[in-house]
Amino acid sequence: MSDRHLKQDLAGFEAGLSLSRRELLKLLGGGIIVMFTGGELLAQRDEPELPTDFNAFLRIGEDGKVTLFTGKIEMGQGVVTSLAQMLADELDVALDSVQMVMGDTDLCPFDEGTWGSMTTRFFGPPLRAAGAEARAVLLALAAERLGRPVGQLEVEDGVVFDRASRSTRVSYAELAKGKQIVRHAKADVKAPAAFRVMGKPATRRDALAKVTGAAQYSGDIRLPGMLYAKVVSPPAHGATLKSVDVSGVSEVEGAQVVRDGDFVAVLHEHPDQAERALSKVKAEFEPSPLSPTVDDVTIFDHLLSVAEGGEDVEREGDLKAGEARSSEVFEKTYLNSYVAHAPIEPHTAVAQIENGKARVWASTQSPFGAKEEVAEALGIPPENVRVITPFVGGGFGGKSRNLQAVAAARAAKLTGRPVQVAWSRAEEFFDDSFRPAAIVKIRAGLTSDGRIAFWDYHVYYAGSRGAEQFYDIADYATVEHGSGWGGEPRSHPFATGAWRAPGNNTNTFARESQIEVMAAKAGADPVEFRLKHLRDEKMRGVLTAAAKQFGWTSAKLSPGRGCGVALGIDSGTYVATIAEVEVDRGTGAVEVKRVVAAQNMGLVINPEGAKIQMEGCITMGLGYALTEEMHFKGGEILDRNFGTYKIPRFSWVPQIETVLVEDGSDRAEGGGEPAIITMGGAVANAICAATGARLLQLPMTPNRVAEALKGR
Repeated sequence: MSDRHLKQDLAGFEAGLSLSRRELLKLLGGGIIVMFTGGELLAQRDEPELPTDFNAFLRIGEDGKVTLFTGKIEMGQGVVTSLAQMLADELDVALDSVQMVMGDTDLCPFDEGTWGSMTTRFFGPPLRAAGAEARAVLLALAAERLGRPVGQLEVEDGVVFDRASRSTRVSYAELAKGKQIVRHAKADVKAPAAFRVMGKPATRRDALAKVTGAAQYSGDIRLPGMLYAKVVSPPAHGATLKSVDVSGVSEVEGAQVVRDGDFVAVLHEHPDQAERALSKVKAEFEPSPLSPTVDDVTIFDHLLSVAEGGEDVEREGDLKAGEARSSEVFEKTYLNSYVAHAPIEPHTAVAQIENGKARVWASTQSPFGAKEEVAEALGIPPENVRVITPFVGGGFGGKSRNLQAVAAARAAKLTGRPVQVAWSRAEEFFDDSFRPAAIVKIRAGLTSDGRIAFWDYHVYYAGSRGAEQFYDIADYATVEHGSGWGGEPRSHPFATGAWRAPGNNTNTFARESQIEVMAAKAGADPVEFRLKHLRDEKMRGVLTAAAKQFGWTSAKLSPGRGCGVALGIDSGTYVATIAEVEVDRGTGAVEVKRVVAAQNMGLVINPEGAKIQMEGCITMGLGYALTEEMHFKGGEILDRNFGTYKIPRFSWVPQIETVLVEDGSDRAEGGGEPAIITMGGAVANAICAATGARLLQLPMTPNRVAEALKGR
């Protein structure tokens, strides 16, 4: 979008205009506009509120600039680059000529949210089709302008020319002038052999802004007259406000208090003074009804006690027949504690209300969800709320709720001034929607010749993502008990939700640990045992590639060192990971020395970006594998900062090697999450190889490792 059009849009907002889609198209002026929907994602949903006409569009303007308007957001996963690569390639324009407008609910059509590694998989194909459609329109216009058949024309960097005479040419900008052509995407896309931009390493388009500090996040927004708000919070989940004494706030010059029911906030023109004013508030709460006997130790017994009958995820063959063929049956229970998101950027939002309209800048994975929530909280129509999403400093599933945006909007309404709400680290931990604590119970049998005879898998509260088994087993069942979402007192004592590859970390840890237990009993090499039970060529391919890169050998390493393998599938992507660890038998401390991960994600849009995502997943995976867990008692959260909640540090990062296994596919799969799912299993198996101790609970803290080593 040109600066002129952006200024027009802002002026329209200030004037209180409500932009319908028809009005938005009028505002865009001339150019070639192609609309499209999120493809398979929308096709899979049967909800009338989802748009069927379009939920994203691109525009080639009269200045030749290409702009993509999408409700997707950039939070470090790199789609601001990879989506632009897709569009640039299909349009045959330079990558730097593509502008991205993302996560602005007034400029971009509805989008469900950015999560689940679905942007590339589901949004990418229709985006490419839209680019191809725009190119076809422009070629038809060029053929008419140049008097040449379309088949005789080529395009390079937004210029159409006659293949026989390159001087006979016309630019996209010239073709777009004086026109407004609106189309829906339907053209065929390029074959991989024709790519010029996709499949090539590209430096992230946001890299310079981020490393220099120029990138704008919600916390960087400053508006005239803006106040900083701190919200009075309960001491524990479930506690309710009984009374509040705010008289002490008057000791802080310039501070003010607003209240609307149980919502109480103190505000000041300076954030440190707002914090000081909060300390002067004396609030009394009704105690949390959550039983203090439910804590981070007893939670697993509690969850099993309230679990309902399971629902089949998959079932094949006859478990009893498989058990009858077994020479030995293995039964294990695997546990996984609550895990926080702990993003670098805490939840932040700025809200401004003028003339009955709200404008909110929010760190959110769901700008349209925030729009609805703010509208409901303020009692105004959703069309009177505009949410703008600057860069988001990490989400991992945790920024799909919008508590901070609602709080900022409520405070702005009560004060009549712009308000910023930025959570402290303690608030970030308290109000998080944690990865749920979960249990996996597995019964499996081994035949006398070392083959898996049956597989009976029950997962409690992690959900079914990654629970399906992919090994060659005739008789198996996978059963899900509770999805892991929500926070009703009957199950989880606080909110739970998505955490990078939701549920798959837990399921892959359990499955791959169990596979290794059986391989050891069979006296088989872990890689060979898996290959013996794999028919899927993609999975065999990534395992073989990882083993080759690692230099896998069955020979034992020096005492206290071991290697472990884990396989998994997430978002259509296959991954194999091999980890080498060193264990201090005295303290139980585990140091991961080397990690090799091989990944088949189909068509790779940006190889450099894909490898960066793999490295990030591996590093983040060290946390849930070794140290990250929430300690709590009833509704009281005991970990409120990084002094007790330990995330990976730079000194932990091992030697990381990544391998992208290409199979000639023309379909891109998800890349933002898969490499994290195997870290728990690979590290657990490596610890067992190093020490003989089998860890059954994540995280594998030094205390748990030391306990498992006793008597060995």
